[in-house]
Amino acid sequence: MRKLRTAAATAAAAFTGLLLLAPAPASAASPSASPSPSASGTGKPVVHSVGTSFLTATTLASGQDADVPVSTGDYLYWAFPAAEGQTATVQVRVTLPDAADRHGPQTWTVELFDGLRRRQSCTAGPQNGTAEQDAATLELSCTLRQIRSWAEPWSGDPLPGTYYVRLSTPDIPQTDLGLASTVHVHVAAKGGADDAQPEGGSLKAPLVPPVNAGATAAAEAAAPSPSASATYAAAPAEEESHWYSDLFSGWNTRWWWTIAGGVLAALAGVLGYTLTRHPRGHHPHRPAPASAPVPHQGPPAQPRQDSWQ
Repeated sequence: MRKLRTAAATAAAAFTGLLLLAPAPASAASPSASPSPSASGTGKPVVHSVGTSFLTATTLASGQDADVPVSTGDYLYWAFPAAEGQTATVQVRVTLPDAADRHGPQTWTVELFDGLRRRQSCTAGPQNGTAEQDAATLELSCTLRQIRSWAEPWSGDPLPGTYYVRLSTPDIPQTDLGLASTVHVHVAAKGGADDAQPEGGSLKAPLVPPVNAGATAAAEAAAPSPSASATYAAAPAEEESHWYSDLFSGWNTRWWWTIAGGVLAALAGVLGYTLTRHPRGHHPHRPAPASAPVPHQGPPAQPRQDSWQ
């Protein structure tokens, strides 16, 4: 009996050692599978999500791809950052539903918006495309203008920040809404801060040099040499002075104007009264009316007496 127990313990120990020495499965070695690399070869993971509004847009980095199964007819949104001096390009490839399930041509369009929801124009690429009923794929692209470091308040120039990609179907048969499609989006950017100036021009000096620029007391004491811009700047014109220049100036300017205004108002009132009212005692002469003859009046009539008295 003791020999059997010893043999069983030895066998159990040997079996446990074999389990410990066995190689671990691949799933145990990597508990979380890493995202698939991008098809463009940049090494960034492929995104498999998409937003349906500006607030829910999926963020993509420069050089990153997105492969998403979508429903035909939905508004699809992605967002990507753009820095100063960069020129971003968005490429879209739509895998359309089966030709047997479609009932006519489909028109797709890609649009770019800045952080203020302003639509930006595309400088290159087919922004709109129409796929016939027998077409299998449709490719679109949009190249944004070069990102500027500053712009005027009234202009719509692209500035550094977040930009949104919207993919939609403005023209599609009503019966084709809801069909399953696949969208592939790729965001690329070239350039950087070293290429921030627009193509074909650069600003080397201020457009308007300072004219009669102010100076501090320390600068006057140091008496520095005038700069080149101040040398070529036009000298300010001296103000001309006349005998009446100091008449209405100084601390009593308000009182002078108040008195002058009161005098003018009084004269205007007197003149208006004179023109609208006749002076007293100077009425025009009116002739007296001619006297009519007085008719002759007889003696008063006596009262009549009756005969029976």
